[in-house]
Amino acid sequence: MRLCAWYLYGEKHRGYALNPVANFHLQNGSVMWRINWMADTSPRGIASSCGMMVNYRYFLEDTASNSAAYRGTKQIKASEQVLSLVSQFQQNSKL
Repeated sequence: MRLCAWYLYGEKHRGYALNPVANFHLQNGSVMWRINWMADTSPRGIASSCGMMVNYRYFLEDTASNSAAYRGTKQIKASEQVLSLVSQFQQNSKL
């Protein structure tokens, strides 16, 4: 889950999220809200994401500012759960 959080939050292409689904939601002003372990246990889900899924949450009052921040400064808004996983990955990674 730490690696998944890093991939979604930290891996970038030209400053934007590498994952196209993440990039779509973040450009539209969402918050990277929660990573769910074994949320998709179908054969395709296991093959494509080890069964993990991410929830993006839209706070209507914040979508415009979140979108502007992401598009302008490439800042990703994320929940404490996601940021905690990213931090754990960074502490334990040799990347």
